[in-house]
Amino acid sequence: MTTIALELTRLRTEIAHTAEQAGRSVQAVQLLAVSKTFSAEAVAQAALAGQRHFGENYVQEGIEKMAALRALPTTAHLPLVWHCIGPVQSNKTRQVAEHFDWLHTLERPKIAQRLGAQRPAHLAALQVCIQVNIDASASKAGCPPEEVASLAEEVGRWPGLQLRGIMAIPDPQPTPEATLALHQRAVRIFEQLQANGWPQLDTISLGMSADWPQAVAAGSTMVRIGSSIFGARVRNSATATPQ
Repeated sequence: MTTIALELTRLRTEIAHTAEQAGRSVQAVQLLAVSKTFSAEAVAQAALAGQRHFGENYVQEGIEKMAALRALPTTAHLPLVWHCIGPVQSNKTRQVAEHFDWLHTLERPKIAQRLGAQRPAHLAALQVCIQVNIDASASKAGCPPEEVASLAEEVGRWPGLQLRGIMAIPDPQPTPEATLALHQRAVRIFEQLQANGWPQLDTISLGMSADWPQAVAAGSTMVRIGSSIFGARVRNSATATPQ
């Protein structure tokens, strides 16, 4: 097994064990491999080890990686699912709509409108999570909690979009207990959205390399992990939150 395959096996085991300790199903949490800045070859190794869901922060890098992987004989037949997990500006919405399967970072109605209008009719609906600024951090993107319901209504207007849930990136906290409390706040917002007309929602994208155990304990259904799988990341000059 490659190192990447070994790390994936270790992580899946740890995530399942943490979910079980929290009284949840061992299948309750999906691993999203954050492949930003890593090569197509590294993604191919992960794909051959059974990983299907990959997250990219930088739209153009992600599109180039998709094309490279389709050209590799070993991975061309694998059904990979691509998640855009970085901020999306208006000039990038068409690329996201035409190439990605998921978007985790919807934070305003204008972006929903553009994505909905630009999603090609022959593709399945773009799976969408609303990014919530759970702790009102000035350094973080995201929709304020009080605006989540209205943004969900905007997503629901577009046949090319399917709302799946929420995403959050809480600021680091001084203790695991404080981290858990913030994650629980995010889960409550998700549950409120479910109760207020969106019972079909099923995704809480919450938890990264440093805090995924607390996220799983709180109720996360998808954790976003990169360097623990692929190794140390070479920082891109673009700015984005590390996953």
